[in-house]
Amino acid sequence: MTTPLVVGIAGGSGSGKTVLARALATRFAGESALIFHDNYYCRQDHLTYEERCLTNYDAPEAFDNDLLIEHLDALIRGESIESPVYDFANHNRSDATETVNSAPIIFVEGVLVLADERLRERMTLKLFVDTDADERILRRIKRDVLERGRTIESVETQYLATVKPMHERYVAPSKHWADVIVPEGGRNHGALETLAGGIAASVARLAREAGALRGEGTPQ
Repeated sequence: MTTPLVVGIAGGSGSGKTVLARALATRFAGESALIFHDNYYCRQDHLTYEERCLTNYDAPEAFDNDLLIEHLDALIRGESIESPVYDFANHNRSDATETVNSAPIIFVEGVLVLADERLRERMTLKLFVDTDADERILRRIKRDVLERGRTIESVETQYLATVKPMHERYVAPSKHWADVIVPEGGRNHGALETLAGGIAASVARLAREAGALRGEGTPQ
Protein backbone atom coordinates (compact mmCIF):
# COMPACT_ATOMS: atom_id res chain seq x y z
CA MET A 1 0.00 0.00 0.00
CA THR A 2 1.21 3.53 -0.83
CA THR A 3 1.94 5.60 2.26
CA PRO A 4 -1.01 8.01 2.66
CA LEU A 5 -0.64 11.74 2.13
CA VAL A 6 -1.44 13.36 5.49
CA VAL A 7 -2.79 16.92 5.26
CA GLY A 8 -3.10 19.01 8.43
CA ILE A 9 -5.60 21.88 8.34
CA ALA A 10 -5.39 24.41 11.19
CA GLY A 11 -6.64 27.94 11.84
CA GLY A 12 -8.53 29.97 14.38
CA SER A 13 -12.05 29.17 15.55
CA GLY A 14 -14.48 30.30 12.84
CA SER A 15 -11.73 30.68 10.24
CA GLY A 16 -13.33 28.34 7.71
CA LYS A 17 -10.93 25.44 8.20
CA THR A 18 -13.75 22.91 8.65
CA VAL A 19 -15.41 24.12 5.44
CA LEU A 20 -12.08 23.71 3.65
CA ALA A 21 -11.49 20.25 5.12
CA ARG A 22 -14.96 19.02 4.16
CA ALA A 23 -14.66 20.53 0.67
CA LEU A 24 -11.35 18.78 0.07
CA ALA A 25 -12.65 15.51 1.49
CA THR A 26 -15.67 15.77 -0.82
CA ARG A 27 -13.40 16.52 -3.78
CA PHE A 28 -11.48 13.33 -3.02
CA ALA A 29 -14.48 11.23 -2.00
CA GLY A 30 -13.57 7.56 -1.94
CA GLU A 31 -9.88 8.43 -1.71
CA SER A 32 -9.76 10.31 1.60
CA ALA A 33 -10.36 10.04 5.33
CA LEU A 34 -11.23 13.01 7.54
CA ILE A 35 -10.64 13.22 11.28
CA PHE A 36 -11.48 16.16 13.52
CA HIS A 37 -9.34 17.26 16.45
CA ASP A 38 -12.51 18.36 18.29
CA ASN A 39 -13.51 14.71 18.66
CA TYR A 40 -10.34 14.11 20.66
CA TYR A 41 -11.11 16.36 23.59
CA CYS A 42 -10.17 14.56 26.80
CA ARG A 43 -12.85 12.60 28.61
CA GLN A 44 -14.14 14.48 31.67
CA ASP A 45 -16.30 11.86 33.37
CA HIS A 46 -14.75 12.82 36.71
CA LEU A 47 -16.15 16.37 36.50
CA THR A 48 -19.67 17.63 37.03
CA TYR A 49 -21.43 19.42 34.18
CA GLU A 50 -20.85 22.75 35.93
CA GLU A 51 -17.14 21.99 36.24
CA ARG A 52 -16.95 20.92 32.60
CA CYS A 53 -18.46 24.25 31.59
CA LEU A 54 -15.46 25.99 33.15
CA THR A 55 -12.82 23.92 31.31
CA ASN A 56 -10.47 25.79 28.98
CA TYR A 57 -11.22 24.01 25.70
CA ASP A 58 -8.83 26.17 23.69
CA ALA A 59 -5.59 25.10 25.39
CA PRO A 60 -3.44 22.22 24.09
CA GLU A 61 -3.93 20.17 27.26
CA ALA A 62 -7.68 19.96 26.57
CA PHE A 63 -6.96 17.44 23.82
CA ASP A 64 -6.04 13.75 23.99
CA ASN A 65 -3.28 14.00 21.39
CA ASP A 66 -1.83 10.66 22.45
CA LEU A 67 -5.00 8.94 21.24
CA LEU A 68 -5.11 11.04 18.07
CA ILE A 69 -1.50 10.10 17.26
CA GLU A 70 -2.25 6.43 17.93
CA HIS A 71 -5.20 6.60 15.55
CA LEU A 72 -3.30 8.59 12.92
CA ASP A 73 -0.48 6.05 12.95
CA ALA A 74 -3.02 3.25 12.49
CA LEU A 75 -4.54 5.02 9.48
CA ILE A 76 -1.07 5.54 8.01
CA ARG A 77 -0.46 1.79 8.38
CA GLY A 78 -3.64 1.14 6.41
CA GLU A 79 -5.83 0.18 9.37
CA SER A 80 -9.29 1.41 10.34
CA ILE A 81 -9.97 3.26 13.58
CA GLU A 82 -12.91 3.97 15.87
CA SER A 83 -12.79 7.74 16.24
CA PRO A 84 -14.40 9.15 19.39
CA VAL A 85 -17.42 11.42 19.00
CA TYR A 86 -17.61 14.55 21.14
CA ASP A 87 -20.87 15.76 22.71
CA PHE A 88 -20.71 19.56 22.69
CA ALA A 89 -23.96 19.93 24.60
CA ASN A 90 -22.58 17.98 27.58
CA HIS A 91 -18.97 19.13 27.21
CA ASN A 92 -17.72 15.57 27.22
CA ARG A 93 -16.79 12.72 24.93
CA SER A 94 -19.81 10.56 24.15
CA ASP A 95 -19.89 6.77 24.27
CA ALA A 96 -20.41 6.63 20.50
CA THR A 97 -17.58 6.10 18.02
CA GLU A 98 -17.30 6.53 14.26
CA THR A 99 -15.44 4.10 12.02
CA VAL A 100 -12.84 5.82 9.85
CA ASN A 101 -11.15 3.76 7.17
CA SER A 102 -7.65 4.41 5.92
CA ALA A 103 -7.32 6.08 2.51
CA PRO A 104 -4.66 7.50 0.18
CA ILE A 105 -5.33 10.97 1.64
CA ILE A 106 -5.88 11.66 5.34
CA PHE A 107 -7.14 15.09 6.36
CA VAL A 108 -6.61 16.12 10.00
CA GLU A 109 -8.56 19.26 10.93
CA GLY A 110 -8.43 21.32 14.11
CA VAL A 111 -7.53 24.60 15.76
CA LEU A 112 -4.31 23.27 17.27
CA VAL A 113 -3.22 20.44 14.97
CA LEU A 114 -0.07 22.37 13.98
CA ALA A 115 0.82 23.22 17.57
CA ASP A 116 1.95 19.67 18.44
CA GLU A 117 5.33 18.68 16.99
CA ARG A 118 4.38 14.99 17.00
CA LEU A 119 1.37 15.69 14.78
CA ARG A 120 3.39 17.91 12.46
CA GLU A 121 5.98 15.16 11.99
CA ARG A 122 3.27 12.91 10.56
CA MET A 123 1.96 15.49 8.09
CA THR A 124 2.99 15.66 4.45
CA LEU A 125 1.29 19.02 3.92
CA LYS A 126 0.41 21.62 6.57
CA LEU A 127 -2.25 24.25 5.87
CA PHE A 128 -3.25 27.25 7.99
CA VAL A 129 -6.51 29.05 7.29
CA ASP A 130 -6.06 32.77 7.98
CA THR A 131 -9.24 34.82 8.43
CA ASP A 132 -9.90 38.26 9.92
CA ALA A 133 -10.72 38.16 13.65
CA ASP A 134 -14.04 40.01 13.24
CA GLU A 135 -15.19 37.47 10.66
CA ARG A 136 -14.11 34.57 12.87
CA ILE A 137 -16.04 35.74 15.94
CA LEU A 138 -19.20 36.37 13.90
CA ARG A 139 -19.02 32.86 12.45
CA ARG A 140 -18.40 31.39 15.91
CA ILE A 141 -21.43 33.17 17.39
CA LYS A 142 -23.65 31.92 14.58
CA ARG A 143 -22.37 28.35 14.90
CA ASP A 144 -22.52 28.10 18.69
CA VAL A 145 -25.96 29.70 19.02
CA LEU A 146 -27.68 28.01 16.07
CA GLU A 147 -25.94 24.63 16.01
CA ARG A 148 -24.84 24.05 19.60
CA GLY A 149 -27.63 25.70 21.57
CA ARG A 150 -25.43 28.23 23.38
CA THR A 151 -26.51 31.70 24.45
CA ILE A 152 -24.84 34.79 23.03
CA GLU A 153 -23.72 35.69 26.56
CA SER A 154 -21.98 32.33 27.05
CA VAL A 155 -20.26 32.61 23.67
CA GLU A 156 -19.02 36.10 24.55
CA THR A 157 -17.76 34.98 27.95
CA GLN A 158 -15.89 32.00 26.54
CA TYR A 159 -14.42 34.02 23.68
CA LEU A 160 -12.98 36.68 25.96
CA ALA A 161 -11.86 34.25 28.69
CA THR A 162 -10.18 31.52 26.62
CA VAL A 163 -10.70 31.61 22.85
CA LYS A 164 -9.04 34.96 22.15
CA PRO A 165 -6.08 34.60 24.57
CA MET A 166 -5.42 30.98 23.54
CA HIS A 167 -5.58 31.98 19.87
CA GLU A 168 -2.92 34.60 20.49
CA ARG A 169 -0.77 32.25 22.59
CA TYR A 170 -1.00 28.99 20.64
CA VAL A 171 -3.03 29.12 17.42
CA ALA A 172 -1.63 32.20 15.69
CA PRO A 173 2.02 31.21 16.36
CA SER A 174 1.37 27.75 14.85
CA LYS A 175 0.96 29.48 11.48
CA HIS A 176 4.76 29.55 11.43
CA TRP A 177 4.76 25.79 10.76
CA ALA A 178 2.36 25.92 7.80
CA ASP A 179 3.50 25.10 4.28
CA VAL A 180 0.60 27.06 2.80
CA ILE A 181 -1.48 29.95 4.20
CA VAL A 182 -5.08 29.84 2.95
CA PRO A 183 -7.06 33.10 3.25
CA GLU A 184 -10.75 32.57 4.09
CA GLY A 185 -10.62 28.76 4.00
CA GLY A 186 -13.19 26.79 2.02
CA ARG A 187 -14.86 29.97 0.78
CA ASN A 188 -11.72 30.75 -1.21
CA HIS A 189 -12.59 28.80 -4.35
CA GLY A 190 -9.38 29.70 -6.15
CA ALA A 191 -7.28 28.37 -3.27
CA LEU A 192 -9.47 25.25 -3.06
CA GLU A 193 -8.87 24.45 -6.73
CA THR A 194 -5.12 25.05 -6.40
CA LEU A 195 -4.86 22.87 -3.31
CA ALA A 196 -6.92 20.08 -4.86
CA GLY A 197 -4.64 20.05 -7.89
CA GLY A 198 -1.51 19.97 -5.77
CA ILE A 199 -2.84 17.18 -3.56
CA ALA A 200 -3.85 15.09 -6.56
CA ALA A 201 -0.39 15.53 -8.08
CA SER A 202 1.29 14.53 -4.80
CA VAL A 203 -0.84 11.40 -4.47
CA ALA A 204 0.02 10.42 -8.06
CA ARG A 205 3.73 10.98 -7.36
CA LEU A 206 3.62 8.84 -4.21
CA ALA A 207 1.88 6.07 -6.16
CA ARG A 208 4.54 6.18 -8.88
CA GLU A 209 7.33 6.05 -6.30
CA ALA A 210 5.68 3.12 -4.53
CA GLY A 211 5.34 1.34 -7.85
CA ALA A 212 9.00 1.91 -8.64
CA LEU A 213 9.99 0.39 -5.30
CA ARG A 214 7.93 -2.67 -6.20
CA GLY A 215 9.71 -2.84 -9.56
CA GLU A 216 6.72 -1.72 -11.57
CA GLY A 217 8.49 1.13 -13.33
CA THR A 218 10.60 4.21 -12.91
CA PRO A 219 9.19 7.33 -11.23
CA GLN A 220 8.49 10.10 -13.74
